[in-house]
Amino acid sequence: MTDSVIPKKSAPVRGLYPDIEPYDSGHMPTGGKHKIYYEQSGNPQGLPVVVVHGGPGGGTSPNLRGYFNPDGYRIILFDQRGCGKSTPHASEDISLEDNTTWHLVADMEALRQKLGIEKWVVFGGSWGSTLSLAYALTHPERVSGLILRGIFLVRKSELDWFYQEGASHLYPDIWEKFVAPIPEGERGDLLSAYIKRLNGPDRAESVRCALAWSGWEGDTLSIDGPSEVASKFSDPAFALAFARIESWYFKNGGFFENENWVLENIGRIRHIPGWIVQGRYDVVTPMATAWDLKKAWPEARFNLVKKAGHSSSDPGILEGLVAAADEALVALS
Repeated sequence: MTDSVIPKKSAPVRGLYPDIEPYDSGHMPTGGKHKIYYEQSGNPQGLPVVVVHGGPGGGTSPNLRGYFNPDGYRIILFDQRGCGKSTPHASEDISLEDNTTWHLVADMEALRQKLGIEKWVVFGGSWGSTLSLAYALTHPERVSGLILRGIFLVRKSELDWFYQEGASHLYPDIWEKFVAPIPEGERGDLLSAYIKRLNGPDRAESVRCALAWSGWEGDTLSIDGPSEVASKFSDPAFALAFARIESWYFKNGGFFENENWVLENIGRIRHIPGWIVQGRYDVVTPMATAWDLKKAWPEARFNLVKKAGHSSSDPGILEGLVAAADEALVALS
């Protein structure tokens, strides 16, 4: 599950901070075939925050810098394995070797060490919330705060809702386009049917299925339905990497020991200041999961946005995230 950002011309009264450019960027070797793109912007002496993008496979966006006051934050963005500016890119390299949640957690920790950061705020939405929680549970001593949006824990019920039956009842018109590439006889297990085609020998079929997969998510992100914000989901290179990586992680249950691993271990991080922003009408990652996290972690500040879906571009979500980042800056500086 990925992120989107609102176009600046449509920003609400409390919108993103002004555009800024990185003062540092590069590729970090991982000891294997992957090299991780990273960048730093904002104040080099500011409160460090690492932005964990969605998907998996969604890649970062320059607008993700805009949630943070650039005078107070040292803003670190990075592309997870196989997507964005990291190499190799999954649209060209069909192999998903060494690409699991725990490889990504290790990459985040290696990046922290490379940049000489003792502790950082971890900011993630959708799949980014999953990876943020996995990192924090593995390295709680390195996390000064957590800001999470659109909570997703890769549980079977969540995957069935979005990729088999559930969201299909709310968006039947868009669902028809999602199931179109799959023969009717294989629609009883759409995830498996897609995985077979996304990684098969027929490149044209892989691209066609990737566009249908990414289009389904892109068109259901916002409470307003399909919009220009989702245009990247129609790019074949983005869609192929996105769909291959997402389906790989989903097939493997996020590589967790069991689907309740995060909730069962949440006691490790309940002392860490946390902010959760969740849209009431989030179709991609429904509120039930965020509610389960809230009950397990009652100390976290929970912001239920009443008129919002999944997208970080829905005005209430955007405002909630900027407000959380501003609060964290005051509380943690």
